[in-house]
Amino acid sequence: MIKDILRDSEMRMRGAINNLTDELAAIRTGRASPSLVERLNVEYYGVPTPLQQLATISVPEAQLIAIRPFDPSSIGAIEKAIQASDLGLTPSNDGKLIRLSIPQLTEERRQELVKVVSRRLEESKVALRNVRRDTLEDLRSFEKEKLISEDDFYRGKEDLQKLTDKYGDEVDAIGKRKEQEIMEV
Repeated sequence: MIKDILRDSEMRMRGAINNLTDELAAIRTGRASPSLVERLNVEYYGVPTPLQQLATISVPEAQLIAIRPFDPSSIGAIEKAIQASDLGLTPSNDGKLIRLSIPQLTEERRQELVKVVSRRLEESKVALRNVRRDTLEDLRSFEKEKLISEDDFYRGKEDLQKLTDKYGDEVDAIGKRKEQEIMEV
């Protein structure tokens, strides 16, 4: 029973880590990356659709993202979505292909992005703590209902703390790598 609860907690913590990784991938560094735009929602025939479902996204150069829509009539909608996003990029198109030139970041913008990364890291740590809190409540209720012994409760609590620490350290490592990537000139 305790193993099941811990397994569920680990899956939820892994989900928080995956969510963090996806969010950080969308934060722009000085290099072009398809992950900057692939989750961007485009209003396509009245339905918000992720860009990756509407176009092929490639990086032909280190500072350039090329977007080739499957349906050439969607170019206008894709351009609007890019301009409306907080990426700060200006698209240019030739009728078949949209090009996004990624300018080098200023020092001020890098500092702002590091703050954004820090906020995302803290949100992930809060999510991990929430999982820990919920699991502890479950363990306590099992102990009160005499489904597990007091010793099992404390063993489960220790294992849960080890799990939380492991994923907390992983959040820190991911954040450190992203901050280095942002500050790299």
